[in-house]
Amino acid sequence: MYKLFLTLRYLRKRRIAYFAIAAVMLCTAMVLIVMSVMGGFLDQLKSKARGLLGDIIIDNRSYSGFPLYEEFIADISAWPEVVKATPVLYSYGLLRFYDSPQTNTVRVVGLRLEDAYHVNAFKSSLYYERFYPGTTTLAEQQQPLLGFDLRSPPIDWRDERGEVMGQGPRPALPPPYQEALEQSWAAGVRDTESPETEYTTTMQAANLPPIAGIYGVVPGVGEPALMGEEQPGLIIGRDILAKRLPDGRYQRLWQYPRGCLVSLTLLPASEAGTLDTPVKPLLRYADDSRTGIYEIDSQHVYCDFDLLQKLLHMDTAERVDPETGTVIGTAPARCSQIQIKIREGANPRELARRLERHYHGLASDPRFQDQLSLNDIQLIHFIEGMTWEQSQAHIIAPVEKERQLVTILFGIISLVAAVLVLCILYMIVLQKTRDIGIIKAIGGSSAGVALIFITYGAACGVVGSAVGSLLGYYFVIYINDIQDWLTSLNPAWQVWDRSVYSFDAIPNTVRTGDIVAVVVAAILTSTLGSLAAAWRAGRMEPVEALRYE
Repeated sequence: MYKLFLTLRYLRKRRIAYFAIAAVMLCTAMVLIVMSVMGGFLDQLKSKARGLLGDIIIDNRSYSGFPLYEEFIADISAWPEVVKATPVLYSYGLLRFYDSPQTNTVRVVGLRLEDAYHVNAFKSSLYYERFYPGTTTLAEQQQPLLGFDLRSPPIDWRDERGEVMGQGPRPALPPPYQEALEQSWAAGVRDTESPETEYTTTMQAANLPPIAGIYGVVPGVGEPALMGEEQPGLIIGRDILAKRLPDGRYQRLWQYPRGCLVSLTLLPASEAGTLDTPVKPLLRYADDSRTGIYEIDSQHVYCDFDLLQKLLHMDTAERVDPETGTVIGTAPARCSQIQIKIREGANPRELARRLERHYHGLASDPRFQDQLSLNDIQLIHFIEGMTWEQSQAHIIAPVEKERQLVTILFGIISLVAAVLVLCILYMIVLQKTRDIGIIKAIGGSSAGVALIFITYGAACGVVGSAVGSLLGYYFVIYINDIQDWLTSLNPAWQVWDRSVYSFDAIPNTVRTGDIVAVVVAAILTSTLGSLAAAWRAGRMEPVEALRYE
């Protein structure tokens, strides 16, 4: 009992111990903040990477793709573990907005849009689909033009200061787009990216839904219309056509209204890997996508799977003997990847291996022997089944290593707390030499005396880690507010520039496991730091201790 009594007394009366507690507190808070922020980066990266893919990916990493994907999807769709599977095509090309000299090198993705909505989180990345639900399509379409509803009562037109300039008809879009916009407005969806114009100012003043995004305008005071020839739709990575601002919003440019024409130059490849004559289709800008990963949003564009397959000459075609020029069969259609969504509870790694074996088995399936050439069989044998984590290991693994390295470095720095505990407790032992002699003289054992200071060190760790955990927890929770406050005092103090980083905010989630790990490590470190002082106290002889001056 005397051990606990003396531990609590020293903890309250020996104010020098407050420095040890403060060191443990600051080290605990520092390590917890680093683990939470770096862990948040990793979690967000995994979440966004998984949102781009299915649970399992079938790929052979070849520009030429692989055949029998439709047959494979038909087979596995009957498996109870599989929810949905969709083929995807990848290629490279040059993107140029019509009547613009700027050309971008892009990676072209061909997908079946409705299937992609069910397999991954691609739909949530789309801008216009959020404000105009159901209007984003990769099918052929015209350009929607903003006009005026001449049949509705006139409204007050106001300038940017809100002053009435006169009365006029209400701005409106063609029927499918206008109804979808009003539907999103009724659902409470708001736009923070579109530039403010006289149209948005006027409509907000009239309690009408503002026009989200950028649209071309009909000449004069005409009704809204659909203009131009129908062309296939194209979804463009947002960082290709908009500039990200320091506050995380995007500055949209009038040069790129929705539905404008875009040219895309592609290089088709044969199943043997040779390049054919370039093709240059015209498409219309249907929507833009922001996945939150800059490398993707600044390089990827998305078009219809069947269209891209045809443009790349990867659809079903006659197989011709190069020597005789005669038709010797039919070459099966090819895709670059298959994304698969699986049911909850299924083992993704085991299922990925099973899917890979099934695909390899198709190369020797009697049903397809007449369709497959030697090149086709080789393309199938290179196929791998991977989980989404395995497919993105080149992105995720470096961030995991960085998190571990930074945590280790800050953990080493935090050893200063153990050293400080050691020094302070050693000083207390020297100051309390007579007390130690009295305790031993009345029957206290060496182990009991040593345990007093071990408990004292552990108590410093408990108090310091508890306060440090609270400090670190609330710092992480309010880290974005703290940054905004510092930025308001001096813009040069902004440490998180949203125009540079992919994420809109600093990760501010604290995991319970991290708190437990940091607290346990802090208590163990403080306890270990007290061992030298405890050993010194336990070795003291009662007579020498009582004679100490």
